[in-house]
Amino acid sequence: MPPTSDDEPTATSPDPRPEPSSAPGPTDPHDDPRDTEPGATRQRLLSRLLGDDRLALDATPRARLLGWLWPLAVTLLGGLVRFWDLGRPHVLVFDETYYVKQAYSLLARGFEAQWGDDPNPAFEAGDTSSLGVVAEYVVHPPVGKWMIALGMHLGGGVDSSAAWRLSAAVCGTLAVLMTARIARRLFASTALGTVAGLLLAVDGEAIVHSRISLLDPFLMFFVLAAFGALLIDRDQARRRLADRTAVLLDEGRPLGLGPRLGWRWWRLAAAVLLGLAIGTKWSGMYFLAVFGLMSVLWDLTARRAVGVRPWVWAGIRRDGIVAGVSTVLIAGAVYVATWWSWFASSDGYLRQWAAQHPGEGVSWLPPAARSLWKFHTDMWQFHTTLTSEHAYAAHPLGWIVQWRPTSYFYPTEVSGLTGQQAVDACGASACSQAITSMGNPVIWWAASAAVLVAIVWLLRFRDWRAGAVLSGIAAGWLPWFLYAHRTIFTFYSIAFTPWVVLTLTYVLGLVVGPRTPDARSQRGRRAAIIWVGVFLGLVVGVSAFFYPIWTAWIVPYDFWHAHMWLPSWV
Repeated sequence: MPPTSDDEPTATSPDPRPEPSSAPGPTDPHDDPRDTEPGATRQRLLSRLLGDDRLALDATPRARLLGWLWPLAVTLLGGLVRFWDLGRPHVLVFDETYYVKQAYSLLARGFEAQWGDDPNPAFEAGDTSSLGVVAEYVVHPPVGKWMIALGMHLGGGVDSSAAWRLSAAVCGTLAVLMTARIARRLFASTALGTVAGLLLAVDGEAIVHSRISLLDPFLMFFVLAAFGALLIDRDQARRRLADRTAVLLDEGRPLGLGPRLGWRWWRLAAAVLLGLAIGTKWSGMYFLAVFGLMSVLWDLTARRAVGVRPWVWAGIRRDGIVAGVSTVLIAGAVYVATWWSWFASSDGYLRQWAAQHPGEGVSWLPPAARSLWKFHTDMWQFHTTLTSEHAYAAHPLGWIVQWRPTSYFYPTEVSGLTGQQAVDACGASACSQAITSMGNPVIWWAASAAVLVAIVWLLRFRDWRAGAVLSGIAAGWLPWFLYAHRTIFTFYSIAFTPWVVLTLTYVLGLVVGPRTPDARSQRGRRAAIIWVGVFLGLVVGVSAFFYPIWTAWIVPYDFWHAHMWLPSWV
């Protein structure tokens, strides 16, 4: 059954057609004879704003308990596949060579300092004596590196590769729980929430990036948390709007622009989280823009649903201006604050630039801010002009189908084994050991089709859930088409991986459809549930098959080669 517009219950109404724009909401809820009962106006407004299925989601203690137990169950599975032998391999993998050592430098120096020649073997052995005191030029903000540093501090120090990756594993595991709970709230279904959590728990992109320390998994963690905060804000704001609008209607007072909603603490929390995301990688700014617009749109349609006229102007004046200014200012202030260690140091990169270049740069800024601005212009120059050749560079068009995954680890020490050494290592005449940043192909290929379905449902039926699941993909994927001329990689897609599984889950929910009293529809629904179960079984089986090449098992070469389904994967 197709879903309805944002102003209608999403799974209970039998009519998929949105109401005409000329009469989008009740001008007077008292037109319904049921509203003669106390509180009926509020209940009617809540039903229109949130939907009966969402209102009933936590109606009983059992529903609330299961709403946590099933997401926690798939989170446990996600934690097992992420933490199991987390220290393998005990070498710096791919860009860990930058971020792990920079994280340690932040702990030791307060800024990213240069290392001596060929420092990795010594660092991997726990020897950090080659860390210098001269600042290193870095091109990313510090939050993700401080996250890695926190894991190293708590997890056993520099000589533990598991400690290097501890924070990534914790954030990756928590992302499973957040995805499950977000999907439960978004789709008003514990079952669909559990499905979304399961898909993220077993996806290769998510597993790989929970087991090595790059910056992108922390970006994903913060933007996902911000999305969840905005969903909670949506529900709370609509409940508040229903309460205050009902008072006005029951007292016979005009709605005007509708009531003010006061402080939106979850929206402010989202702004803080988005500031931390930008403080991890600048691409977090796109999530700030897309999520901010989406949240304001939710507010506009909420005022439309309760009968406010004109609802666009009312939503902008009551909610949009305050939301836009406060969110941007808070996120910006948090971003600047994430540079605290650079401000506190005297030797950080370009920290003394203003003092050494009087009269240059943005002259009206204080010296420290002027130096930071210069630092940022250098970073921007790097990011917009990086064109060095790389074997695993990938055009963003292929990311959604994982056309050219990034090979993080394939050591010649293993692939070069011969004779008895190879037999002892992997039981065959030739061996492989790989960490391939590749999503579960069944998930990503099915999700690429699901994206098209979600776009149709958004445009045809104005289903707000379709817009929500597409928002992260739009923010995390589409901007990279503007930078297709520079060197970019498929592994950037980890930032929007949760929305890939949310979009797939959304379409699986459409396939299953809502509960109805009609016996024929119920039989079709049961058959759809069986097929979805078969699909999920296939997903889990494929993940089990690919797990060894996501996690650096030493395997026979033929086994590794059997996973290279496309020539572009080699």
